[in-house]
Amino acid sequence: MENDQIAEIFERLADILEFQGENPFKINAYRKASRILKDLPTEIRELHQQGKISSLPGFGSALVKKTEEFLATGKISKYEELKKEIPEGLLQLLEIQNLGPRTLATAHKKLGVRNLDDLVRVIESGELAALPGFGEKKVSKIKEGVKFYQSVSERFRLGDGYSVAQEIINLLQSRFPEISISLAGSIRRMKETIHDLDILAAAKNGKDVIDFFVKMDQVETIIAAGETKGSVRLKNKMQVDLRVVSWENFGAALQYFTGSQAHNIKIRSIAKKRGYKINEYGLFKGDKFICGETEAEIYKLLGLQWIAPELREDRGEVEAAAQNKLPELIELSDIKGDLHVHTVDSDGHGRLEDLIAGAKKLGYQYLAVCDHSRSAGYANGLSAERLLLQMEKIRNLNEKLPDFTVFCGSEVDILDDGSLDFPDEILSQLDIVVAAIHSNFQKNATERILTAMDNPYVDIIAHPTGRLINRREAYQVDISEIIKKAKEKNIALEINSHPWRLDLNDQHVRLAIETGTLLSVNTDAHKVTDLEFMKFGVGTARRGWATADMIINTLSYQKLIDWKKQRTEMAR
Repeated sequence: MENDQIAEIFERLADILEFQGENPFKINAYRKASRILKDLPTEIRELHQQGKISSLPGFGSALVKKTEEFLATGKISKYEELKKEIPEGLLQLLEIQNLGPRTLATAHKKLGVRNLDDLVRVIESGELAALPGFGEKKVSKIKEGVKFYQSVSERFRLGDGYSVAQEIINLLQSRFPEISISLAGSIRRMKETIHDLDILAAAKNGKDVIDFFVKMDQVETIIAAGETKGSVRLKNKMQVDLRVVSWENFGAALQYFTGSQAHNIKIRSIAKKRGYKINEYGLFKGDKFICGETEAEIYKLLGLQWIAPELREDRGEVEAAAQNKLPELIELSDIKGDLHVHTVDSDGHGRLEDLIAGAKKLGYQYLAVCDHSRSAGYANGLSAERLLLQMEKIRNLNEKLPDFTVFCGSEVDILDDGSLDFPDEILSQLDIVVAAIHSNFQKNATERILTAMDNPYVDIIAHPTGRLINRREAYQVDISEIIKKAKEKNIALEINSHPWRLDLNDQHVRLAIETGTLLSVNTDAHKVTDLEFMKFGVGTARRGWATADMIINTLSYQKLIDWKKQRTEMAR
């Protein structure tokens, strides 16, 4: 968390300085420092304890001092001072797409914009478009950004919430080893965005647990602190609710507080028809307590299979459970390898050797290195010559690796006309070809992807809709046509596990599963710790009712090779 917190402050410092028209070199130094901290594979506090913060690229004495100040106090005084010079609410507007610090500064100075309401007002009145250098086209894009910002501004990405929740759970479990504790709410259902964090615990000493919870270092504001419930707002602005119940009620409370609301309404209806009453305390016959210790016994008494949390959205899961027809969902342990990772050869931050070690630690049989292709200049994309050298290096390395294989791959750009960034002569030499759109997102996206899938060497379409959760909307793409073509060509569509992507999303996964289209759950890892993102992709797959047999990277090494060979031969 500290890495991300300091990185966020450095990014905000850069925004403020750019807003104020400061030196570009100073602005870029903060932005670079922010990126380095976000990608850092170790905790910054560890480097501080070793006296090695200054070894980070670009971290001169000023940045080191600010980092150490945060580690000591939880704040950076320079940031606190500069915030006071900017109207409250103004900096939040920088999260809006197409509205950079300079544009915002002009709107503030010329039109008095101080918050979102002011911005909406000057857009609607036409005042913003009338400013020199603006115009209707630019303002139209800002307006689209405002609309998107309003729809997502109160929700956090799953990955952000998950890491925070796990840290809190670990703290509580360490302090009270005798308690049972679990995630609840939308984060347990692995929804892609969450409003707040719900945690449930079973303990005898509820008040002690709550008292410890509300006094954690991460807490900024205590909203409520009672005998069985505590609610806080963290310094990162997330709200966390902790409930403590008895062990005999734990399963009932977990079912109730996991939700979703629509799922629970359906469950209450079934309970009522069977003469029961169900709430967070248990299943009752009249006033008689029947059960409540586990979720499984509650579902069983209601004549249902136990329903995985990821499915609890009232999308047919209750009806399927009543007929004993729920699918056997993919498990994280089913994954045999990751077919989309990046190394330092393009824009990754991990050496291949470290990625291999990380993959082996996860029990994988294989890993596919898919660095960017030549047109991705922003990502240090590989030329054909560099790719061939990388392939030679990988194949030499494979000769020394027992029981593990590195696939030679490439994340190849789909160009504007649907052709691929490398010729077939190069593609034919690769073990795995992952194709993706990375530029001109709104330009004929559907046609470009469909054309790319006609190439016999394309194995996987990466992040098919191109969205970045809470940052960028998906490009206009007919996903049903993409799924149909992928089925026809026996090409796998990616579930990109990066918590900023989760692309395909759960409903697209469901559509692909219903049509028999294969999928690949990959992390798009740019450093070793990113390999842990796989759980988010698997969670998304489970929300889409995916089974292991529909995911190509649940195949053993040999079966994956056989699939690749058969697919390519059929496509020629």
